[in-house]
Amino acid sequence: MAGVTDRPFRQLCRRLGAGMVVSEMVTSDVRLWNSRKSRLRMVHDGEDQPRSVQIAGGDPQMLAEAAQRNVELGAQIIDINMGCPAKKVCNKAAGSALLKDERLVADILEAVVAAVEVPVTLKIRTGWDRSNRNGVMVARIAEQSGIQALAVHGRTRADLYTGEAEYETIATIKQAVSIPVFANGDIDSPQKARQVFEQTGVDALLIGRAAQGRPWIFREIDHYLSTGEILPAPSLQEVESILLEHLAALHAFYGEELGVRIARKHVGWYLATLPGAAEFRAQFNRLQDTDAQSASVRQFFAERHNNGEGVAA
Repeated sequence: MAGVTDRPFRQLCRRLGAGMVVSEMVTSDVRLWNSRKSRLRMVHDGEDQPRSVQIAGGDPQMLAEAAQRNVELGAQIIDINMGCPAKKVCNKAAGSALLKDERLVADILEAVVAAVEVPVTLKIRTGWDRSNRNGVMVARIAEQSGIQALAVHGRTRADLYTGEAEYETIATIKQAVSIPVFANGDIDSPQKARQVFEQTGVDALLIGRAAQGRPWIFREIDHYLSTGEILPAPSLQEVESILLEHLAALHAFYGEELGVRIARKHVGWYLATLPGAAEFRAQFNRLQDTDAQSASVRQFFAERHNNGEGVAA
C-alpha cells in the first residue's frame, strides 16, 4: 500500500506477528526513481528476510528491468501488482487495468520471471468488473508463466473497496491452480481470518487496511489460529508504547519535515476508536516538529490513564 507500508511500518508489523511483509508499490519506470519518495521505497537496510518488493507498470521490458534493479538493491522476492484499483495507476494501463489484456499479462509475467533468479509473485483482483471475472484464467496464466505464489483481493477493479469480498471466487481460483494462493480483502479480525481460511482453502492471508493503526492484528490472528483463543486487547500503555516507537521510526526514517507529515495519518488511525480522538487529531495535525508530536501523544495517553481507561477499543 503506497504511502503506508514503508520500512518503519513493515518492521513494526513483522515484530508484531506478520509472517512476511511487502514493500510499497514501486513504479517500473526507472527514470522516475530519482525522486526522494521513490528512493525511500527502495531502502531495505535492517529488514527481516525475505524482502519482498512490489513493482507496477504495463510494459514487460520495463518491468523486467525494474525487477533486476530491485534485486540488485536487495529484493529477495519480486511481487507484481495487478490488483491496484487506483485511477492514476489504471489510467497508465497498470495495476488491475492489466486484467483486461490476458496476452499482456502473460508477456509481463514471462519477462519478469526470466529476468531474475529470485521468486516472482503476483497480486490480482477477481477481474475487471462483475461481467468480466477472469481471475481463474489469469491465475492459470500466472502458474504457466512461473509465478511462485498468487495473492487475490476478492473484488473486481470496478468494485474498488465497496461491497463484500468474494471469498467464493478466491476459493475457485485456489482450486484451479497448484501454486500457493493468498486471500485478501476485509480480513479484520481473528474470527474472520479463520472463516476465510475455511471458506477458501487458501495457503495464507494478506492483511492490508485492517493493520492501519492496529499492527498487533497479526499476533491476534496468529494466536487465535494456533490456539482458538482470543488475545486480550492491548492495554492503553502498550498502544502508547507501540505508537511512540512507530513515531520515532518515522521521524528517523523520513527526517523532521516529511516524518511529521506522514506521522499524522498513522496517529489518526491508532487513536480513531479512543474517546477524544477527533479533538486531539485536530490539534495534533497543526504540530510542526517531532518532539511536539511525541509529547502530545504522551499527554493524550496520560489523560486517558487519569480517566481510568485501561484497554484500547
